This record gives sequence, C-alpha cells and structure tokens, in this order.
Amino acid sequence: MNFPVSAAVAKRERLWLPRRVLVTKSALGHSHGRAIAERAVGFGLPVEELKSDRLPLALSDDPRRAYAEAKMTLAVTVAPPSKLKLQPIAPSADWRVDLAEGCPAHCNYCYLAGSLKGAPITRAYANLDEIVANLRPYVGEGTVTSRQAARQAEGTTFEASCYTDPLGVEHLTGSLAAMIEHFGQWNADAQLRFTTKFASVDPLLDLQHGRRTRVRFSLNPALYGRFEGGTSPVAARLQAMRRMAEAGYRIGLTIAPIILVEGWEDAYHGLVLDVAAALDGVAADPDLTVELITHRFTEGSRSVLQSWYPGSALDMTSLNRTEKRTKFGAVKHVYDRPTMKEARIFFERGIAEHLPQARILYWT
Repeated sequence: MNFPVSAAVAKRERLWLPRRVLVTKSALGHSHGRAIAERAVGFGLPVEELKSDRLPLALSDDPRRAYAEAKMTLAVTVAPPSKLKLQPIAPSADWRVDLAEGCPAHCNYCYLAGSLKGAPITRAYANLDEIVANLRPYVGEGTVTSRQAARQAEGTTFEASCYTDPLGVEHLTGSLAAMIEHFGQWNADAQLRFTTKFASVDPLLDLQHGRRTRVRFSLNPALYGRFEGGTSPVAARLQAMRRMAEAGYRIGLTIAPIILVEGWEDAYHGLVLDVAAALDGVAADPDLTVELITHRFTEGSRSVLQSWYPGSALDMTSLNRTEKRTKFGAVKHVYDRPTMKEARIFFERGIAEHLPQARILYWT
C-alpha cells in the first residue's frame, strides 16, 4: 500500500485519523516532520503549522470532553534531549527508543494512564534522523539481551513501543518503516522490537528488514474486546501476524494484560489455539517468542482510567490482589501468589503443548 491512502481506505482498515494535527515550528525544521505533515494533508486532515513550539491545546474543562479532544489530537514535535538518553526496559529489551508518545487506542487498562503527564495527546517525533543516529553507542551495552545467555542471540535489542503503539500511527508518520529499514541495513548485532494491537501491516510487508525486527502482536481473547476500544479486532491481528511471518519477520506473541476473571481458562486456551492456527504452515521460521504479562495497576492509574472510562466492567478491585512495591517506590496492585502460580502453570503448559516451537521470554 502506498501512502497517503484515501479516507475511505483509512475507514475500512480502521486507521486512526485525528481531528487536529499540530506541527511545531521546530518540527517543520526537520524533513521527517514536514513529511508527516504532508501525509496528514493527504488524508484531508486539518494541519496547523505553529509559529512556536508551544502546543495550543485549549482543552475543555470537562474531564471527559478534554480526554476525547486530546485523544483525537496528533502533535508533531521534536523529541527533547532526554529522549536521546536511552533507558533500559527490562524484561523486554536492552533499551527503549521512542518514535512517538501516546496512543490512539482506548484500552480500559491502558499502561500509559498515570505514567505520562498531561493530556493524552499523541506526539510523533520529527527528528527521526537524530533518534536513529543516537542508537550506535548503545550496541553491546545493555543487560537484558546483550548479556543474558538465554537471549544473547537477539543481540542488543531496542524497544519502540514502550510509550506508544507505533503501528497505530504509522500511516501518518512513516517512522516505523524507516526504523525497520535502518535495522535491516545496519551492520550491527542489534534488533528492533515493537508491540502492536493493530493489523495495518501492508506498508511493512515488502521492506528490507533483514530479520532484524521482531513484531509482537498483543492479544487477548475476543471476549475482552470491550476493553480494547479503537484497536484492530483479534481476528485481524492474527491474520496480520501470519502475513508478517510469511514476509520473514521474527514474530512475538504478547498476551497482555492477562485478566483472570471467571472463564479465563477456556478463553485463553482458545486464544493459544488461534495463534497456533494462524502460524500453522508458515514456510519461514517465525522464531516465535511469548511474553506473558498479568494485569496490574496503581492507585494513580486506576483513578485516571476510571475517569476516562466510567462504568467499565474491567475488574480493578482488591479481589485476589496483593500490593507490590517497585524499585522506584510505587505500589502496584497485582494478583496474589496463589492466583499467579495457578495462571503461570496454566500458560506454560498450554504454550508447551500447542506452541512447542515458542520461547517464553518472561512471566510478570
């Protein structure tokens, strides 16, 4: 698929089209920033070229309306110097590299709630050339895959989906494709990783990726779809997983967040079977990995999420929960030890039986 595509195609493929696109003065000084603006114009979106780097949001005083307005805003900005000082992102990867910040989806359990400051607008970074050039000094310096024997074959890993879903905004930014091609041509023992809840993989299929990108599809049983507003249907993500595997990409399965409510065993058993069916008969070795992440929340994120999604049926009570303090001193509500033990045994057995070629990277 060549971009920009028509609004009709965007609607059919459930591509996110913001109602407002802001481009800062500094972003316009970068060719990639100008390219993002041109893509937005191609979709018929209103683009405001700002005379400064200040974002004139002027959001409503009504929290619900302010949230809706922010979620329909794309700001093209320049990543600040702090973003170029890469941070470790265990247990996923050696380093976090941000192409954007914020996400157009409406997940009731959103990990970004309470983590990012300010209104939940999506920011795409215009200084992609600086972000790419900044990667080289970090090769071989990580501690997750660079030095762990079990994952050393992955090389130094760079995680591009910590604070965004890069595929969810790719039709507007082109940043993910550029990064994939960079890693494909880069003569370094390094690998790009990203996770997505979207299925619009067409622009990635023919890239020269050199098997140096692992695309991980974040999946939950379809019955939890009501908690994942604005994302691609699970069936579409499974189809996209197969297409990417057939295109030679390394594939990852991220089951997250694992929600342990009545009937979870049957629901997740069915999901694992669906993944096995999706990858059955793929000629190229998908080098399948699995990441298992249970649902957790902080008091802050619960408060934010309940204000964003009042009336959500997502369980954020104390049932089967215990408190866990992070290394930064924050308190998370996680499933208690007996519940976690039962679930971990269930998933490890099911994956060993139905996805025997897969490597489980971690359980958390």
